[in-house]
Amino acid sequence: MKALRNFIDNVKPNFQEGGKFAKLRSTFGAFETFLFTPNETNKCGVHVRDAVDLKRTMIVVVLALVPALLFGMYNTGYQYFRMTGELSSVGFWQIFGKGLIAVLPIIVVSYVVGLAIEFASAQMRGHEVNEGFLVSGMLIPLVMPADVPLWIVAVATAFAVIFGKEVFGGTGMNIWNPALLARAFLFFAYPSKMSGETAWYYNYSKDIAVDGFSGATPLALANGGNYTDFCEAFFGLIPGSIGETSAVAILIGAAILLFTGIASWKTMISVFAGGIVMGWVFNQFGSADNAMAQLPWYNHLVYGGFCFGAVFMATDPVTSARTEGGKFIYGFLIGAMAIIIRVLNPGYPEGMMLAILLMNTFAPLIDYFFVQKNINRRLNRVKTKSI
Repeated sequence: MKALRNFIDNVKPNFQEGGKFAKLRSTFGAFETFLFTPNETNKCGVHVRDAVDLKRTMIVVVLALVPALLFGMYNTGYQYFRMTGELSSVGFWQIFGKGLIAVLPIIVVSYVVGLAIEFASAQMRGHEVNEGFLVSGMLIPLVMPADVPLWIVAVATAFAVIFGKEVFGGTGMNIWNPALLARAFLFFAYPSKMSGETAWYYNYSKDIAVDGFSGATPLALANGGNYTDFCEAFFGLIPGSIGETSAVAILIGAAILLFTGIASWKTMISVFAGGIVMGWVFNQFGSADNAMAQLPWYNHLVYGGFCFGAVFMATDPVTSARTEGGKFIYGFLIGAMAIIIRVLNPGYPEGMMLAILLMNTFAPLIDYFFVQKNINRRLNRVKTKSI
């Protein structure tokens, strides 16, 4: 490492002001800070001193996503061999290897396209390269179907980074969650790639057809009145987006985020509370002819992207509410809205994506009211004391 540090120090003047490659200063700085902790210090003003910087925060989130990623790879291979009828004749590593072949290219495309745009944007603006896409680059593949074409992943990623982040000023300035924007773009621009039975399993040879095989997701089945067993959905060996099927893997990630203090437990718990309350309300007062209204409330929590969205999407510190009281309202409305969309819109049984994007829009308004409430309370306190 000392030799690498010396090499970096020797070439660094070429990338500083007046050097031959000064225009690439942002790119060089990104690679340097990726390898080593910056040796620059602030020399004026008051600053918060904390070992947990943006880079470490993003790395912790990526580590929390690893259980969902690994299980998603296994489940992709599992669904493939289940579809071909060869499941009983293959072992764990064959199943996982097949899933790895399917998922890894999606991850590579997501990072290559997203980081290329991030680097280009930083160069044009003369800013440092932010680490925000370390998380978005992993989230985007996990909310995609395993069989999505790579060129669509590239287009959706470019749309999310350009129109979801860079037009607002980059990491920390975006209004909506970039990964959910990529999924929304895919859903509305290429709906056939996000619906139908063939979207949810990896078709390696592109010519496989097995009679009697069904790749419908639990939400699609529930919309027709067929409910997937809770335990089966909880453990996750079911069709669905790559990282969204296993509540067990997602909850392991949730434990990491909560233990490290990266995610807010108030937001996370509130999302589940909102889903439980609204699911129970529909169970009690919903129409008997509406299959989704009669779906047990606890099944809503493990179907589709509800659990994944509650843990990794709703808790995004940039796009969620930031006031302590606002986090409860924000999270509860996400959970409730997701169930409302599922039940009342039969054409779109999955409602988590739209619910989070909608509440991303209103998060600043929620914070505004709570801030104003605190200001008014303090003003009233001062007036009372003066009297």
